[in-house]
Amino acid sequence: MIRLFSRLMPRERRFFELFDQHAGLVLQASGVLIELLRGYDERERRTERIARILELEHGADKVTRETMSLLHQTFVTPFDRDDIHRLISRMDDVLDSIQDTAEALQLYDIERLTPEAVQLAELLRECCVRMQGAVHQLATLEDSELVLRLCLEIDSLESQADRVLRAAVSKLFREESDVRQLIKLENIYQLLESATDQCEDVANVIQGVVLENA
Repeated sequence: MIRLFSRLMPRERRFFELFDQHAGLVLQASGVLIELLRGYDERERRTERIARILELEHGADKVTRETMSLLHQTFVTPFDRDDIHRLISRMDDVLDSIQDTAEALQLYDIERLTPEAVQLAELLRECCVRMQGAVHQLATLEDSELVLRLCLEIDSLESQADRVLRAAVSKLFREESDVRQLIKLENIYQLLESATDQCEDVANVIQGVVLENA
């Protein structure tokens, strides 16, 4: 029985390694997105930064597939199987939204961005920082209060992003005379805010895991 348990433990640890890898890729992508938006006038760097986000998204997809495969192969999991599935899927949703934002900038041929778009990206980055910190703590749950606090901070940041979105859209309708530009920018705002919503979804999964297992 002891030998059986010892064989299962490496697989349990592997789940947490995969969670960490994925959260790290999301965090990197959020950082590249800020570089893209802040330096949007640097036309020669746009393609490079968008390509980097796509590369990170492909890497995260591989981690997600490996996690799903491990989930199907593992009899004893570190916590509820549905929560494992939800956690990795919700993290993947965040990176998908970051990718969608980067591709939309290119697809819509947007020539100029606003400070509000950058502000939303910065709030997203702060959400990702806390998400990565909370995910990293799951392996031991030695400080469940810290994890719950990080989840609450993500919730607060998401609320800030909601307010920024509303103000940004209102400003667009008041000040932007080019209807096409208005539609393009509003969609970028919505994509960025959606990514913060998805960070909150991740936080909700983590919060549930902590409350059930701490």
